[in-house]
Amino acid sequence: MSGLRSSQVAAAAGVNLQTLRYYERRGLLAEPLLAGGRHRHGPDAGLRSRAEAKLAEVETKIADLRVIAATLRAAVDAGCDDLVVCAGEPGCPIPFATIGPPVDRDRCRA
Repeated sequence: MSGLRSSQVAAAAGVNLQTLRYYERRGLLAEPLLAGGRHRHGPDAGLRSRAEAKLAEVETKIADLRVIAATLRAAVDAGCDDLVVCAGEPGCPIPFATIGPPVDRDRCRA
């Protein structure tokens, strides 16, 4: 199990970290040797590429949330109180208007 952190080894063994430390003190497990390059932060660690990928993911979510916010703002401004009724109106700002059932406008106005 090389390359794992102590907490990961403990979790894989189904024990808590202090139990793992106890086993190390008693000599049941070898104490871990510190690896010099274990926690690298240089260009070969892949941190930059992972950060760039995560940033792109976050920016995509932000863009999606802005679209959702604009749609909700338009629904509030249009006075939508009932999604089914609003979805049947020609100027409905809700983008999923085509997925709702057909609306019987005469029945809704009664």
